[in-house]
Amino acid sequence: MQNADIARTLERLATLLDIEGANAFRVRAYRSAAQSIESHSRPLQKMVANDEALTELSGIGRDLAEKITELITTGHLAVLEETEKRLPSGLLQLMRVSQLGPRRIRQLHDALGIDSLEALKEAAREGRISALEGFGQKTEAGILREAERLDDALPRTRIDEALQAAEELIKWLERADGVQRLSVAGSLRRGLETIGDLDILVSSDDGPAIMAHLMNYPEIAEIVAHGKTKSTIYLHSGLQVDVRVVADESFGAALYYFTGSQAHNIATRKMATGRGLRINEYGIYKGKQQLAGRTEEEVLAKIDLPWIAPELRENRGEIEAALEGTLPELVTLDDIRGDLHMHTTASDGQASLEKMVHAARKRGYRYIAITDHSQRLAMANGLDARRLREQMAEIDALNGRLKNFTVLKGNEVDILEDGTLDLPDDVLAELDVCVFSVHSKFNLSREKQTERILRAMDNPHVNILAHPTGRIINGREGYDVDIEAVLHGARARGVFLEINAQPARLDLTDHWVCMARDIGVALAINTDAHATGQLGHMTVGVTQARSGWLERKDVLNTRTVTQLKKLMQR
Repeated sequence: MQNADIARTLERLATLLDIEGANAFRVRAYRSAAQSIESHSRPLQKMVANDEALTELSGIGRDLAEKITELITTGHLAVLEETEKRLPSGLLQLMRVSQLGPRRIRQLHDALGIDSLEALKEAAREGRISALEGFGQKTEAGILREAERLDDALPRTRIDEALQAAEELIKWLERADGVQRLSVAGSLRRGLETIGDLDILVSSDDGPAIMAHLMNYPEIAEIVAHGKTKSTIYLHSGLQVDVRVVADESFGAALYYFTGSQAHNIATRKMATGRGLRINEYGIYKGKQQLAGRTEEEVLAKIDLPWIAPELRENRGEIEAALEGTLPELVTLDDIRGDLHMHTTASDGQASLEKMVHAARKRGYRYIAITDHSQRLAMANGLDARRLREQMAEIDALNGRLKNFTVLKGNEVDILEDGTLDLPDDVLAELDVCVFSVHSKFNLSREKQTERILRAMDNPHVNILAHPTGRIINGREGYDVDIEAVLHGARARGVFLEINAQPARLDLTDHWVCMARDIGVALAINTDAHATGQLGHMTVGVTQARSGWLERKDVLNTRTVTQLKKLMQR
């Protein structure tokens, strides 16, 4: 059982309990544990097998540790199964509708017996939802529109979950006799935020031995196909995996071919045809003669192209840029000097200020910004003016003791419905970095939501718009907002936007990242970490930036702390 599977189970329990109206602190405990487990570097399954104390993890006490052990050792969680008997599982699907939260879902279930997306759509079509207090016809129409969209959406696996599954499977395959090279391919290698299935490529002279070793992988739930050089399996998480074995002399060609995208491959195959050549998964050929295939670089060189980073291979101008010599020098993880959005135990984080600093320094950072929530998010224990000033004093004292590292004083301040901010200007003026974001009123019209954000940008003390569309991947659509207008507004006002690296958000999308670059708005890649382990989400944030063609100069937190502070002074 992967850490992601355990976290997903605890999050499911927390959501059901929240819908049921359980004690808020109990719900929060399960959610915090899920966050801690999801970002923990070591597999909990191994910790249990080695009889290590799970209580060492942030946010996990003895009771939770016992429940997690029960889940790992038996595959079941009694408290979840009991909750599921009380509540229909279809209620979880309703959480994907952005207009619905736990309280509203409970209201719909109690008043109308709604227990699934289908029942929700039926009630909306019949006008029964708008008759309930707090809804109305406009909300009902929005609910129906989104429920119909969700019903057609195919489930896909988030990039972080796919990366974890790939890492564990590759570790297993590395033990097989005869393995020469191994790599992830497909959409995961291209850095897509979600994937349909996982592609693993192996080079070896003994395909049957590799396939036999694969069949003993403990995480296999179902074997769909088993051959000498290709097998398809399903993992316990539900993820489909295709494993292929090729000769090492064809590994580069196969890696290029199976990485895709299809549109990119079609374009380069046409280039090869125009040169009297042929590209397939075995190599690049002139007639029957293989000209290259061992590496991707060799294959591309035969059609006069340099190596193109996998994140760019979507046939969105990368081939033309390669031919012109204008491919971007993409930002890398090593370019990142700090993280400008994170939370501590002062609000809803799981680690203290000192622990977040220690974890950031271990990653080689030179600075971080502490941006706990503002007072409006009472459930997140948001900070009022007094508590924020106390935290600023604590940060000043800590900076006095630190060498070659700076903690920036920040806050994630809520944008209220009218575009004003949740804390007074005199407090915001004392911050080094002000992150500002929407956490409420997601159902405003496109015009009003856009106007709300632009009005917040008019405040001279704000710097970085966090998770700009509010989307949750496989959860809810973002609120309706004109991101292009927001980007132009940010450029005019000297404000920045963030790529939120939480794998459940990855907000902005690669499309909007590209537009930000074209408009000239620098972006901050931030983890929005609520635990020390979540600082590692910077990896997928950088991948998202690379998919949007960003270079080092386009990313705010590649600057030195001196340069950054100057940019924050609007």
